[in-house]
Amino acid sequence: MTKLILRDKLEILADAAKYDASCASSGTAKKNSLGGKGLGSTEGMGICHAYAPDGRCISLLKILLTNHCIFDCHYCINRKSSNVRRARFTPQEIVDLTLNFYRRNYIEGLFLSSGIVKSSNHTMEQLVEVARILREEHDFRGYIHLKTIPEADPELIHQAGLYADRVSINVELPTTSGLTRLAPDKNERQIEGAMGKTKARIVEAKDERKRFKHAPRFAPAGQSTQMIVGADKASDADIMGKASRLYGAFGLRRVYYSAFSPIPDASAVLPLKRPPLMREHRLYQSDWLMRFYGFAPKEVQQATEADGNLPLDIDPKLAWALKFRESFPVDVNRASKEQLLRVPGLGATSVARILAARRHRTLRLDDVARLTQSISKVRPFLVTLDWRPTTLTDRADLRALLAPKSEQLELF
Repeated sequence: MTKLILRDKLEILADAAKYDASCASSGTAKKNSLGGKGLGSTEGMGICHAYAPDGRCISLLKILLTNHCIFDCHYCINRKSSNVRRARFTPQEIVDLTLNFYRRNYIEGLFLSSGIVKSSNHTMEQLVEVARILREEHDFRGYIHLKTIPEADPELIHQAGLYADRVSINVELPTTSGLTRLAPDKNERQIEGAMGKTKARIVEAKDERKRFKHAPRFAPAGQSTQMIVGADKASDADIMGKASRLYGAFGLRRVYYSAFSPIPDASAVLPLKRPPLMREHRLYQSDWLMRFYGFAPKEVQQATEADGNLPLDIDPKLAWALKFRESFPVDVNRASKEQLLRVPGLGATSVARILAARRHRTLRLDDVARLTQSISKVRPFLVTLDWRPTTLTDRADLRALLAPKSEQLELF
């Protein structure tokens, strides 16, 4: 195996892995001797950022075992009928790459996925073998995220959880009809059945660790999944409903949303254009509302427009507030934490600062301005000692006044 051939594999399979959003991509640029194309670059292919169980942001080598696949999912660039360059690593090659880049301090772990080659069991065996070699033969203590295959034998998925910090199974599409139409080789019941078994093993392992100090860990960072946005006719309301059900039923740590990206030689059943990236961002914001801001799924769905999609010009919290103006303004000196978290422009950190500050003094508008990032967005929805909005919440043009003047990715 020459270095040139290995580099070609790396270019193909790191690039192919970028379509899996089950761990966050980076937003920085760091070039290496390959001119930004190799694994030393955190921009584009090869490197992704994820969060460890203790909250640290870590860089992972993000790669496929192979982009060969026996499945023919319409939206996937690696599908059986796709005319793309194919490559395949051996488990040992991935181990060597991981260790080499780990020693150079480029990465802190591995995110490994794969197309389905030969069979689901064969592919899953190869993925597990990579993790086994790293853990048992090299005593690797870095972070490992393995993509598991729901069609594989449950025992193989169990072995993956014993070696990996996190495992994930992609549900791919939010509706049964969409999955049947665009991924005919996949089965929703089988996918969710595998997720349910993984959840049960995670809970069981935690219970065993409480009773026995040296009981084996099983996916201590939990499990996650991905949904593709814009490949079918599912609305944002459909996607949020599916995400909420997955969180509740399977205890997922994260649902990732990936805007559909048109692929070469695309099937005629796919849309010709990708959805706006802002739509993906709005879905992540709605996800945070449900997980960290106390919004019920139905409340977040109430922020959608008539077509069931979230507005692109304003964030979901502001959209909800404008629809339920009777809930505002709230008194910053008396409102509960739950009420303050619903105020547009107030994030969790700002709310914590307000709650801490008001223990010592009655807050004025200037005090709130120092504790938040955007007082102009907050002001119509708050009452302070020296401020009470009069007609702001009744203004028909309030949405236009508060909408960002340019597209910027902010949380709330």
